[in-house]
Amino acid sequence: MNNNRKGNALVMQSGGCTPVINRSLAGVVWQAMDQPEIGQIIGASHGLEGILNDDLVDLSEFSKAAWNRIAKTPAAALGSTRHKLQSDEAEAVLSSLDRHGVRFMFTIGGNDSAETGLAISRAARHAGYDLQVMNVPKTIDNDLVLTDHSPGYGSAARFVALATIGAGQDAQSMGQASPITIIEVMGRDTGWLAASAALAKQRESDAPHLICVPEVPVEEDRFLNHIEDAYRKYGFAVAVIAENTRGANGVLGGQSEPWFVDDFGHEYFDGPARYLAGLVSQRLKVRARYEKPGTIQRSFIPSVSQTDASEAERAGRAAVRHAVDGHTDEIVTLIREPGRKYICNTGLAPLDQVAGLVKTMPQEYLDPANDFVTPAFIEYALPLLGSRLPRFGRVFP
Repeated sequence: MNNNRKGNALVMQSGGCTPVINRSLAGVVWQAMDQPEIGQIIGASHGLEGILNDDLVDLSEFSKAAWNRIAKTPAAALGSTRHKLQSDEAEAVLSSLDRHGVRFMFTIGGNDSAETGLAISRAARHAGYDLQVMNVPKTIDNDLVLTDHSPGYGSAARFVALATIGAGQDAQSMGQASPITIIEVMGRDTGWLAASAALAKQRESDAPHLICVPEVPVEEDRFLNHIEDAYRKYGFAVAVIAENTRGANGVLGGQSEPWFVDDFGHEYFDGPARYLAGLVSQRLKVRARYEKPGTIQRSFIPSVSQTDASEAERAGRAAVRHAVDGHTDEIVTLIREPGRKYICNTGLAPLDQVAGLVKTMPQEYLDPANDFVTPAFIEYALPLLGSRLPRFGRVFP
């Protein structure tokens, strides 16, 4: 399918960062350097904003040693953005790309970034501008459709699992002083990240004891009953909840209006952890802590999964190979091979079947009656963590 197209390549990063987003960036750059069809490799500072403001950098000038360091650096090395392409900006974007001789464009991002890449590609086609657009997947939310999982999820899941182990040990140690902890993790529309806390559980008494996800509305009485049952049985209790966990009447906490809405229409609320901790304290008459790790869960390099890092780089490299081979308007996917041994390969999916869509957790991974996940989810997610989680010593049973 090679069309012998030649030109420069532009790469941008978009959306929330992940611990391995720069591995994908390095994968794009390393592969592009080996392609005779690609000349200069250009990076856009803060994505669309950099293209519109002509704030670009020549990535070809960095040494191999520099790229080895960048690949292991947290956050987005080029700077990210949540700016949505406006209809009156498309012409300026294409003008900038044309001025810099860009014929290959790589967007590293999630479903919103897929939407951006598709919009630019359609504008280019309408204008008669020769441009190949490929999307490199990334999101800690793991909510991209048509892919087994997303680069970034495994590392963030490892962080959540480790944080849950630590919070459980702490709550058990503190006893009556502060025996309850509620951890609120990211996951705007789905519970994939909150669910990963279950990977920390090695025996029945271990944290977490409850997991709440947006896919299953929380019944407050049931939640409190489960917390109290764990507390009475083990002397402590830990719940892990997604940031937009909802009840029958919307996001928990009585906040009807979001405190912020981004360019893509995503709503952000204060979060339910503080609200639920208050209910627990009132009922059990003990201190209930609430924790909200924030961006640390997507930037904590010591928790990077080597499986995740390797797949992120492979996705970046695959995007370049396919673009040079004539593909456009597609996103790289991860395909898990059947069988007991974990083997993952890359594939492709059309951008118009991914852009703006959300993959929620399937029913076979959820256990609503117990506010938890099923063994099928554990089997799915465990290989994505990379090396085994640590096992700690115990004094008390």
